[in-house]
Amino acid sequence: MQDHVAHASVRIHATASEVWDALTRPELIEKYFFGTHVETDWKPGSPVVFKGSFKGKSYQDKGKVLECVPGHKLVHTYWSSMGGEPDRPEHYKTVSYELKPEADGTLLTLTQDHNASEDAREHSEQNWRQVLQGLKQVVE
Repeated sequence: MQDHVAHASVRIHATASEVWDALTRPELIEKYFFGTHVETDWKPGSPVVFKGSFKGKSYQDKGKVLECVPGHKLVHTYWSSMGGEPDRPEHYKTVSYELKPEADGTLLTLTQDHNASEDAREHSEQNWRQVLQGLKQVVE
């Protein structure tokens, strides 16, 4: 099976520390991530739960924190209850956020693997671009 990896990035006029706060603080995540409430301690091996409502339907998605290097990199798995796939390891995606300090701010790059097709990859990229633009607005 070919993996269709989604990529999205945004330049944010803020420090990596400020961007990191927006990636990891539930009250900030809720502002840009479609109202999603996140529960986790961001320690590798810990669960991460995403709760909310989308188009009138409640969801509870989940994953596990794989890597957390404050100010630099955050990686977690992700399974969506709304994706139509059973909760099995092969249906989890890996989402990775990398922060790169630049002269005028921070470059935030996201990748998400295990998209089933090119159409699914494009759909994921569109959603992630929207999320990252929202994050940018919250931070700046």
